[in-house]
Amino acid sequence: MAVPLANDRVTFRLAHADDDMLVVEKRAKLVTVPGVGHDADTLLNGLMAHYGPRLAKLGAKRDWGMLHRLDRGTSGLLVVALSAEAYDGLRESFETRAVRKFYWAVCRRAPNKPSGVIKRPIVEVVKKVDKYTSTKTARIGTSGKPAVTAYRVIEESVSGCLTEARPVTGRLHQVRVHLDSISSTVLGDEFYGPDVARRASSRLALHAHRVAFNHPITGEELDVHSPFPKDLRSLLTRMHLHPPPAVGVKSAGNGLVDDDGLPEDAEEFAGDTVGDEES
Repeated sequence: MAVPLANDRVTFRLAHADDDMLVVEKRAKLVTVPGVGHDADTLLNGLMAHYGPRLAKLGAKRDWGMLHRLDRGTSGLLVVALSAEAYDGLRESFETRAVRKFYWAVCRRAPNKPSGVIKRPIVEVVKKVDKYTSTKTARIGTSGKPAVTAYRVIEESVSGCLTEARPVTGRLHQVRVHLDSISSTVLGDEFYGPDVARRASSRLALHAHRVAFNHPITGEELDVHSPFPKDLRSLLTRMHLHPPPAVGVKSAGNGLVDDDGLPEDAEEFAGDTVGDEES
């Protein structure tokens, strides 16, 4: 496989950087890695312009250092390895669910339960766009893979709500599909939910704001945060909502999802469990 092209016109913010790894912030509407129609305008192309030799050394076998993805419409934090040892250590952490990821979501309405754990299997669906291209979406289905998402409503109004979500598993579009399954569709979503939710925001109102894990080399506990995006603040204002609290600050008795650690199976999460029943 050819080494991805470098493109210094693709910009990104570094939330953390050291000799072995990065935590980078991707803007909304930027594709994470090259694919059909996106050979040189992705986040990885931008990373190649600054870290090309190190990422090229990792090669396709280690996915050029990319440990995970964010959907094109989602903004926020991504973990990138710069060395083989770091990649292998981080890959193990992801596979054992030792990496905790947190999202802010602006949704069309608050769910019936202000906090809980959604346990609903997710099935990937391939849809043909035209003769040459197709797209992947997802849906809830008993034949799908197990999927678990913890959530907590931070604030709600008559127009919708601001929710924090933590996907325990890592399925395609998991946060989006799970929140939509409890009638709390993320605004601006082109695939899930009603048209009124899709039209309510010019971008997908989903931001990966926090990632916490142990450094793969030093063992240091890292807890990296990203501020609430400026382009979503006006959406909150229109909905009579406020930006989320500062790091570590608890709000209205709800606090932050998993601030003290969410068990792997989510059984002990401080909230109700949402199973396969209708919401």
